[in-house]
Amino acid sequence: MMEIKVLGTGCPKCKQLEHHTREALAAMGLEATVEKVDDIMDIMAYGIARTPGLVVDGKVVMNGRVPSVQEIMQLLKPQA
Repeated sequence: MMEIKVLGTGCPKCKQLEHHTREALAAMGLEATVEKVDDIMDIMAYGIARTPGLVVDGKVVMNGRVPSVQEIMQLLKPQA
């Protein structure tokens, strides 16, 4: 199962990213664990300079802005 982490300290953009991510998963019919990471030391361990951040299966795929649901769907598509 896919593992997704939303990195952010609880700001409105971080909450919006989590919401968009869950919408994208539902629209695609995908199951995944979605974890909210709000500890600043844990966030820094991913090496991102700006939140919010999106991590899929251990890889940072987006940070510093809130992508649209459509963009997240593209990021979650299995890579062939």
